[in-house]
Amino acid sequence: TPLLRALQAIDNAAVEVCKYFDKNVKKVNASLGWEQEYFLIDRGLAASRPDIQLTGRTLLGHSSAKGQQLDDHYFGTIPNRAMQYMRDLETECMLLGIPVKTRHNEVAPNQFELAPVYDEANLAVDHNSLLMDVMDKVAERHDFKVLFHEKPFAGVNGSGKHNNWSLSTNTGVNLLGPGKTPMSNLQFLTFFINTIKAVHDNEELVRASIASASNDHRLGANEAPPAIISVFIGEQLTNVLDELQNVTNGKLSPEEKTDLKLNVVGKIPEILLDNTDRNRTSPFAFTGNKFEFRAVGSTANCANPMTVLNTIVANQLIEFKKEVDNLIDTKGLKKDEAIFNILREYIKKSKNILFEGNGYGEAWEKEAKKRGLSNHKTTPEALKAKVSKKTIKIFEDLGVLNKVESLSRYEIEMEEYVLHIQIEGRVLGDIARNHVVPTAVRYQNMLIENVKGLKEIYGKDFKKFAKQQMTLIEEISGHIEAINSNVTKMTNERKTANHIEDIEKKADAYCNKVKPLFNEIRYHCDKLELLVDDELWPLTKYRELLFTN
Repeated sequence: TPLLRALQAIDNAAVEVCKYFDKNVKKVNASLGWEQEYFLIDRGLAASRPDIQLTGRTLLGHSSAKGQQLDDHYFGTIPNRAMQYMRDLETECMLLGIPVKTRHNEVAPNQFELAPVYDEANLAVDHNSLLMDVMDKVAERHDFKVLFHEKPFAGVNGSGKHNNWSLSTNTGVNLLGPGKTPMSNLQFLTFFINTIKAVHDNEELVRASIASASNDHRLGANEAPPAIISVFIGEQLTNVLDELQNVTNGKLSPEEKTDLKLNVVGKIPEILLDNTDRNRTSPFAFTGNKFEFRAVGSTANCANPMTVLNTIVANQLIEFKKEVDNLIDTKGLKKDEAIFNILREYIKKSKNILFEGNGYGEAWEKEAKKRGLSNHKTTPEALKAKVSKKTIKIFEDLGVLNKVESLSRYEIEMEEYVLHIQIEGRVLGDIARNHVVPTAVRYQNMLIENVKGLKEIYGKDFKKFAKQQMTLIEEISGHIEAINSNVTKMTNERKTANHIEDIEKKADAYCNKVKPLFNEIRYHCDKLELLVDDELWPLTKYRELLFTN
């Protein structure tokens, strides 16, 4: 598979670089520790919502008066029913060999997280796929429905699947963990800086690796990393890179070499122990001894981002070794001098990808644009990076994917996007016209009967007593008209898109013509939810879905 080929590529490339520091290294494994976020919803309540049943998320629904504002779910104890489910799930996981370790509440009501002990990347990917299936089956026993969708409820946090990635050798060394000697720390810096350089040079591909119709709702929603890929490394490591950036070009004097080893490279462990600064808004952050890829969505198969990440880092390490060997062979530099020289240049070239600030702010969008970083907010836009000449060449050179495989996978992902939006559009149109509008008309008729009764009693003065009812009747009419007209527009746009044969143009049409009408329809449906009698409303409300446990 592409993942196994990517892991072989990173193994081969990393072993060659490791030999600069330890000749005994024969194998390098990529490790992965995923963090699975999810919602637990009462199965009966979920079954009453056609949108949850068919799309995995609520396509409409007004926010509950209470959401996650108080953080009481996040910092509270796990509810008893959810705890019983988790214990049952953990038992099943142990029987299957999935080493689950962590369980806790997440920010949104009825949102939780589960995480295992990290494992070899391919095995970890298999464990996560198996776990998601087991979670569904165990949930049935507890009358729960598990929602993996990245954004099942508007107005509260969505769910992600942070991928914690590192590299370790057969000699037991974590290549992204600082060591106890200047030489082992130089090894750490080599892999650390090369990873940053790989992400910098391939940031559009990294963004494409986590693109999906469902993750589009989460990225950049002030609760998850933005669609702009950047790397967070913390203030202290930023200072270390600033020092290395000033390394002399060419041969180093004995004094400079000693100073680097003792005062810059040699102090890294001490710095990292004190470095507790973590930026939750970063999509790709260094967290002490690993990189945490936070932009991955909760429904994702980790194989996609892991294939991309291991491939681009392998490609970068191959380039690094060529450049270092070239300096040793042609310039007569010593090994450590050549490494320092190449790392210095990499730091300079990768500066634009490093960002320590607030990734949620508009200021970062403007700054990222100045730096030349991409900001692909939609899946059709982001996926195009997967079939660029540069991407196809990297995959082909390393034997991960050939051109035909890359193009076919791209087409499948684009088609999957279209089908997701198509299904959501059809479900939304059905609920709006067959559930919401008839209910609103029924309530409107009740108001009309009320107004007629008041007119019979009060005669000409009835308007004084029926003013609010008449206003409600008009408001409901306005929302009904808007729903029907927007559903008609959406249906027509969908029909037009369905006749487009080119998959890129079709995906763009669904993204830019069909999907924007979802928000228009939802707005008017949610307004009617606040106006119509609660006993008549046909859909289970947010307060019931999120606070019934």
